Amino acid sequence: MSFVIEDVLVRNDPIVPRLPVFFDSPHSGTVYPRDFAFVCPASTLRQAEDTHVDELFAHAPEHGATLLCALFPRTYIDANRAIDDIDPAILDGRWPEPLRPTEKSAAGMGLIRTLCRPGMPLYDGRLSVAEVAERIDRYYRPYHFQVASVMDDLADRFGAVWHIDCHSMPSAVGPGAAHKLGMDFVLGDRDGTSCEPGFTALVERVLTGLGYKVTRNHPFKGVELVSRHSNPARGRHSLQLEINRRLYMNEETLERNEGFARLQANLTTLTRRICAHAQASTARRAAE
Repeated sequence: MSFVIEDVLVRNDPIVPRLPVFFDSPHSGTVYPRDFAFVCPASTLRQAEDTHVDELFAHAPEHGATLLCALFPRTYIDANRAIDDIDPAILDGRWPEPLRPTEKSAAGMGLIRTLCRPGMPLYDGRLSVAEVAERIDRYYRPYHFQVASVMDDLADRFGAVWHIDCHSMPSAVGPGAAHKLGMDFVLGDRDGTSCEPGFTALVERVLTGLGYKVTRNHPFKGVELVSRHSNPARGRHSLQLEINRRLYMNEETLERNEGFARLQANLTTLTRRICAHAQASTARRAAE
């Protein structure tokens, strides 16, 4: 069973007995709103997407997990940023509440992205306070409402929930993409604070067993979705999962490459192991 909220998100519920496992993909959206008046090349802008990540995890409901995917692009509004991470300099007026722009906003990658890539502006002027507020109300809040709703429902029903926040990362970073990333996956648990240690260790063990290079919390620790919705003391375990794009697609054309099917199959294996972990953990909890 699935449902769509206009052009905001699609939620796919399990098609087998439900387990307390939840995957979300906040950056794979490709539905560009009509009022998105960007001035940079569309082909370049699209390279900011986590293209195909939603497809890589499309199997999750077949194993008892819930899958939530944003339909809007992260460059329009980023669901993985704090709601007040806005540079006031991009606005044509005063924001009605205090703003707390971070280094992400300073780099043009805050809640409202302002750079297509370093040195390439996304807009040709400022945005109105009204249009930014509308993006928050129409896209950002509904996405976070669904994340909270799924996690609350599963935690209430099972006593705990295991959340995997799914992303992709470029194979090279830095000026001119000069620095090649040497890892296939980065696991972000905010230095061990967003989930039980055994959950991170399980995911790392499965991926390394499949032949991948895995690192923790560098260069990605997990951002707003993991930080905001996790609470291990209350059974809410969140882990950010970053996948190297070279494993499954051409980073220029965004087309799947020959590695897509293998990676998807291996992520199915990972999903089964996570679901088994959640099922065993809740069974032990119920027996205590």
